[in-house]
Amino acid sequence: MKHITKYTIAIIVILTMLAAVPQLALAQTGTEEEKPAFEVGELALTTTFPNQTVEMGENVSIDLKLRTSTEPQTVQLAVNDLPEGWEASFRGGAKVISAAYVEPGTDTNITLRLEPSDTVKAGTYRFLVTAKSSRATATLPLEITVQEKLPPSLTLTVDLPTLRGKPNTTFRYNATLKNEGDENLAVNLVADAPPGFIVTFKMTGQEVTSVPLDANQSKSLSIEARAYPDLAAGSYPITVRAEGGEASATLNLTAEVTGESDLTVTAPDGRLSGTAYAGSETPLKVIIRNNGSAPARAITLSSSEPAGWSVDFVPKEIDEIPAGQQAEVTAKIRPSDKALAGDYMVTVRAQPTDGTTKSADFRITVLTSTLWGVVGVVLIAVAVGVVAVAVLRFGRR
Repeated sequence: MKHITKYTIAIIVILTMLAAVPQLALAQTGTEEEKPAFEVGELALTTTFPNQTVEMGENVSIDLKLRTSTEPQTVQLAVNDLPEGWEASFRGGAKVISAAYVEPGTDTNITLRLEPSDTVKAGTYRFLVTAKSSRATATLPLEITVQEKLPPSLTLTVDLPTLRGKPNTTFRYNATLKNEGDENLAVNLVADAPPGFIVTFKMTGQEVTSVPLDANQSKSLSIEARAYPDLAAGSYPITVRAEGGEASATLNLTAEVTGESDLTVTAPDGRLSGTAYAGSETPLKVIIRNNGSAPARAITLSSSEPAGWSVDFVPKEIDEIPAGQQAEVTAKIRPSDKALAGDYMVTVRAQPTDGTTKSADFRITVLTSTLWGVVGVVLIAVAVGVVAVAVLRFGRR
């Protein structure tokens, strides 16, 4: 009996091992081969963005995709456990739907629209979307985070708030206007500038007075301040305001005008004319006046005159003429010895080191020397005397 029991146990063990061999083979085969994506009648419900963040009061649209394996199905759609204050609806082909027909291997696109009421507060809300047919059921959890809407807010910044230039300079400030709120705004631009300035706003080269600005959008802005040419040197503040609804932003700018000299060349009596004798030096008074807003320094005097003439200045250079003042210069003009009587043009120029050269044309009338006139009169008198003596002497005979 003992031997029979041992044989019986051995036979049972062998049979058990033989029965396990096919199961092991099947298990190995299953690990090597990829499991099909769908079983018969299976449904898949997916979305690209299952978690979203929206502003308070904003509606949410979520794109869904339905797919089945080998059998076409009609699928009923629903949102389970809908949070209080929310409404849900499904849309397909721009129509409200509650079911969709799904064919094998083809995605059926559906849009889930979630609409919060005014009572929905900031927080995280969870939704469970269900797609159910007669053969299978698919679920998709969604999460929507509602945050408070940011109030209207504008910022206006600039790269360089202070610029320096001459009165004829156009001061250009590169600014950035940003809408930091969650509402689209129409922003008006206003500038408060001191007298003597004209301020304009430009965007992409075009002059503007208002700018449309979407929520969280930024735009580059050029602020141009042009000064009048006669503006005195100094520091001028310019205030720029951007106003859109209840939002506003202020930007403080500074234009530093360094001033510029502005010379004129004239005569003491304002008459740009004079007389001179051929071959003789004649002095001509010239006035150099500075009508600018800054001193004119190291002013060099020069001239253009007819061939054979010479013009010398005393002094040849003026160290400085303050703004609003003048200096007197003597131009020693010597016409050519062979100059004929008549009018000639002499140009006098004044050139400062930090300004523009200015000039004036003087009309010089050349006269013949009076010495030759006296000699002519004497010769004529002598000739008349000789004739008179001859007539008296020969007339008696």
